[in-house]
Amino acid sequence: MGFRCLFKVLALFAVTLTVTATSVAGQAKAGCQSNCGNISIPYPFGTGSTDCNISKRFLIRCNTSFNPPKAFLTTSDIEVLHISLNGYLRIQYAVGYDCYNSSGSAYYFDAGFRLSEFLISHTRNKFTAIGCDTYAFVEGFTGRTYSTGCVSFCYDVADLVNGSCSGIGCCQTALAKGVTDYELSFDSYWKHSKVLSFNPCSYGFAVEDGAYSFSVSDLSNINFSKRKFPIILDWKIGNRSCMEAK
Repeated sequence: MGFRCLFKVLALFAVTLTVTATSVAGQAKAGCQSNCGNISIPYPFGTGSTDCNISKRFLIRCNTSFNPPKAFLTTSDIEVLHISLNGYLRIQYAVGYDCYNSSGSAYYFDAGFRLSEFLISHTRNKFTAIGCDTYAFVEGFTGRTYSTGCVSFCYDVADLVNGSCSGIGCCQTALAKGVTDYELSFDSYWKHSKVLSFNPCSYGFAVEDGAYSFSVSDLSNINFSKRKFPIILDWKIGNRSCMEAK
């Protein structure tokens, strides 16, 4: 390892120590608000004054119109459920859906969000699609655009098994490494006409691995479209010079 490379590594290590020491096992910066409702806000994140977070992307917006107040990432509608100094955020986001009735397409929502620097963890999330006539695709950006998807079919509710997500009514696939945003799209071969009596909708969502267990009743539950699921985002401070690390 060259001296310059070693110098950068030591500088980044110094930043990590600085953040850890400043946060004192997960505390806010001195003089700053330490929580938003039930969510603790450790430095380098902060809320209220811009002096309380290390940069604008680490701003937490505390919305006090809720009881208890809710935390959101910067100025977005992405709700923050937990902030860990181990380098991850747990957020909550909506389900995408493509629904039909006897007349055809009824309503559609291509859920997705865009982030500037936080990464959607490829090791701790799964892209999940449920439906019996469902093509669900997720498109994201990793420095270049990528796309992946999931196909889920079934013809009779008797074919479905609670907890099974292997392609019959429910399927899951991995997300790519380094994704900063994603957007969903759907297609349906028969527009759900053959399964409309028990499954009018296709659903798609990124979700923390293990946080969703397929239930047969989800296919007929019209309120499933209102659900939100946890997603893990990775964060890091990034490279800093020794002067900045000090």
